[in-house]
Amino acid sequence: MAEAYIIDAVRTPRGVGKPGKGALSHLHPQDLAATVLKAIKERNGLDTATVDDVIWSTSTQKGKQGGDLGRMAALAAGYDIKASGMTLDRFCGGGITSVNLATAAIMSGMEDCVIAGGTEMMSYTQVVAAAEANAGMPPPLMGSHNPALDELHPQSHQGVCGDAIASMEGISREDLDALALVSQQRAARAIAEGRFDKSVVPVHNPDGTVALDKEEFPRPDTTAESLAALKPAFAGMADFEIGGTTFRKQINRRYPDLKIEHVHHAGNSSGVVDGAAAVLLASKDYADKHGLKPRARVVTYVNMGDDPTLMLNAPVPAAKKALERAGLNKDDIDVWEINEAFAVVAEKFIRDLELDREKVNINGGAMALGHPIGATGSMLIGTALDELERSGGRYGLITMCAAGGMAPAIIIERI
Repeated sequence: MAEAYIIDAVRTPRGVGKPGKGALSHLHPQDLAATVLKAIKERNGLDTATVDDVIWSTSTQKGKQGGDLGRMAALAAGYDIKASGMTLDRFCGGGITSVNLATAAIMSGMEDCVIAGGTEMMSYTQVVAAAEANAGMPPPLMGSHNPALDELHPQSHQGVCGDAIASMEGISREDLDALALVSQQRAARAIAEGRFDKSVVPVHNPDGTVALDKEEFPRPDTTAESLAALKPAFAGMADFEIGGTTFRKQINRRYPDLKIEHVHHAGNSSGVVDGAAAVLLASKDYADKHGLKPRARVVTYVNMGDDPTLMLNAPVPAAKKALERAGLNKDDIDVWEINEAFAVVAEKFIRDLELDREKVNINGGAMALGHPIGATGSMLIGTALDELERSGGRYGLITMCAAGGMAPAIIIERI
């Protein structure tokens, strides 16, 4: 079976995902995607007529983010019309899945050069959600719109799920706030030391001026005291009435004795941001023919499902499955990237796998940097690769939870 090599990885800085307020919020989602696709092309002297496919991840595929963003962004980036494109949705996990599918295409021998990535403009998805609410449409049960399915597998709001898991595991708010503070501190250090500079490319306005060239979301002045002062974010959401039930009742149908304590808030949950990322993958023959130097190879990838009612617990079994398939153990992994959708996801991941905390989210995570849903997984793969190169590590494992109780995972090896 052919090897799949990572040639390059780029991303935009993350802009605050508030309509009319974030530095990227006035742009079209295609602009962000085209930005990283152009960078991949220019940095690698890529003949885009030889790109077999562009596999893109976008979670909210409506309005401006609909209509196959992968193909449209490639055209907007000036790619040859021979470079086709597609768009997928695995909720938060799509940015890893796009890379995994590109890997599969190359390892199967069916394709030689594939660009994977993702885009999410949460400043725009908020506009979509508000329009649906004004039209009288209820919020979805985070993955299911089907009452019959909800009867079989009750699904709740992901923030309420985070609180439920923390309550079940006995993980305190103080512990979650401590992890959030570490995330901010590590992100601030990474930015100050230029650890993201290799991958981050500036986003320009249509007139050529710079819209954003650095991270907009981090709060480096965060303290334990400022985190402790924040009010829980999901207590009201837990009792939101929808279809004759509430998000709390959905969880208590499966776990009737669980008393949900609300411990997550804006400071220990992932940030709402805009962003895009792209990863260039190729076969050895393609890389040799076009003079491209691989930076890493994909060792293995896996997918894993878990309880959709709790939603966020699949990363641990996904990581175990990936390690087993690769013939590795946890001590072989030098860099772990687990998306900080909520602090409890990363905290439980570290505890369950008994990991060295100094190897997990070394340069901060989504609590500090933000989580542009469909793009985050591709961003994390690039972040892990950069850190492996900086530190001289060999293996990186990247995973994240996704709505519906899922988690894709991938292991890469630095070359």
